Amino acid sequence: MGMCLPCFGGAVDDAVDTPDPETRRRQLAEAAEKRRKETAHRGVKNPEAVERKRKKQEEIEKQKMSTSVSGSGGGLKWQVG
Repeated sequence: MGMCLPCFGGAVDDAVDTPDPETRRRQLAEAAEKRRKETAHRGVKNPEAVERKRKKQEEIEKQKMSTSVSGSGGGLKWQVG
């Protein structure tokens, strides 16, 4: 049994110190954000172009919603007669 103890003597020097909780939290958040971006853009050759198109579509939808709410004279009119 005394033969195994010298083998563990060098392991103490090779031990990795764990970072403080704030550093660890930041590293985990960065890794999660990286994974999210990779899965969101999987199979897309140009993710920036897709993002621009999505934003443009949202602006068009927002514009349609604002004109339909504020512009009551632009839609169908009922005639009672």
